[in-house]
Amino acid sequence: MIFGSAFVVALATLPMWGTPVWHIWELDIRPRLIPAETIQQLADKLVALHGSRAEEMAFIEEDRAWRYSETFEQRKWRRVRHELARRYEAKVWPNRRQGGL
Repeated sequence: MIFGSAFVVALATLPMWGTPVWHIWELDIRPRLIPAETIQQLADKLVALHGSRAEEMAFIEEDRAWRYSETFEQRKWRRVRHELARRYEAKVWPNRRQGGL
């Protein structure tokens, strides 16, 4: 036999342990590897394009990623939305839209 029994067991149980590992990678680890500069650039772009609706647009992108099961994109846009909220709290971006979100 070419493969040992441990390999066969690992292969047979792959769906059981592989799915949670994949989701942890896509939802928690991989998005944290996006450089902060990239997140800041996306936030700057949203503010330039949408002004006071930038946070709402980031939420729309996050929701769209959730609806299409794009977990990496969902977490990326959540980071952008948190960056915009951080800027508002620090008074760096005073034009936040009131209401809505």
